[in-house]
Parts: sequence; structure tokens; C-alpha cells
Amino acid sequence: MAALPRLLWASSAVLVLWAGFCSAVCVEVPSETEAVQGKDMKLLCISCMKREEVTASTMVEWFYRPEGGKDELIYRYRNTNHEFPSRFSGRLQWNGSKDMQDVSITVQNVTLNDSGIYICNITREFEFEIHRPLFTSSRLIHLTVVEEAGEDFTSVISEIMMYILLVFLTLWLLIEMVYCYRKVSKAEEAAQENATDYLAIPSENKENCAVPVEE
Repeated sequence: MAALPRLLWASSAVLVLWAGFCSAVCVEVPSETEAVQGKDMKLLCISCMKREEVTASTMVEWFYRPEGGKDELIYRYRNTNHEFPSRFSGRLQWNGSKDMQDVSITVQNVTLNDSGIYICNITREFEFEIHRPLFTSSRLIHLTVVEEAGEDFTSVISEIMMYILLVFLTLWLLIEMVYCYRKVSKAEEAAQENATDYLAIPSENKENCAVPVEE
């Protein structure tokens, strides 16, 4: 039954991607905040450009802040990617898009020590004819790493609603079957009663029951 939430999520994702493809609209979706130990975790960072018709160069910097610690630069992307020496060395992968609106990275083989705050800083330099203004934005992701994946509350609600729907449809089907059965039984009983009444009529009176034929 756990496949139902995944199917719903996949359908929603396809609709979002289809809508984005058709209308060329950038949607800023928040990142997930829980990772499972030993799995890969994509830190989603989307920063939509307000002026898509203007050429801009983009630089992305990812920082990591442990609990009670200071910000540590772990990754930078500007035309090429550069990974800085840290606890994540060899475990960071660039997942950004070509238009630099999605500037996400993936942390591979997540450990319990990877819990903390991740900061995604985006700097855009727009190329106007007269000046080159800079615009900056940041995204914070409070990531918690757990040993095992817990039961998703949304999937639990989906399963409960699915069971309720199945019970409702089953009861409705049973009621329809009983109703149809009673209707057919009454029709058969009425036909049998009519046949019995006809047979009980004396033979000399049956001629009166016949429908006269016009000459």
C-alpha cells in the first residue's frame, strides 16, 4: 500500500514538470529536511530569475553550519564546480540545471554527523548595457539525519483514506446487488402469481380473457 503515496507523488511531479515545460515557469520548491543514514540526499535550492530575457552570470556557494558552529564553505559553482576540503570531501555532487535556476547539490552516503544547517547562496550579475548590477539570495535547509526512514504521516493518511474508500465502495456494491436481487425476485413472484391466477380460471371463462380479433 505504500506504493500509493509514491504514485501520487510521481503523478504530481510529472504534472509540475509538464506545466513547467509548457509555460516555462520556474517554481521555487522547498527542499526536504530529513535524510536517512547511508542514503543520498539532494539539497534542493531553486532560485528563479526575475528577468529571464537578461543575460546573467551566476555563482553558487554552499555552506554548512553544524549545531552551535560556524559557517563552512563546502562547495562553489561558477562555470565549473569546486569542492572545498571538509567532512563532505568526495561526497558532493552538482545537480543544477543549465539555466542556473536550479542550483541543487547531492550529499552522497549521508551520515548522522551531516545533520545541521545548509546555506545556499546565489549571486547573479546581470549584464545591462550601462551597468552590471548584482543580486544575491539565500536558502536555508535545516537537515536532520535519522538511522531509519520513519512512516510518513502523509502516506499514513493516504492509506487510511484508501481503506475507507474501499469499504465504502464494497458496501455500496453490496447494497446495489441486494436491491437488484430483490427487484428481480419481486418481478418473478409477480409473474408467477399472474400465471397461477390465469391457470385457476375455469376453461369456459378463459375464452373471455382472450383478446377479440377484429375482422
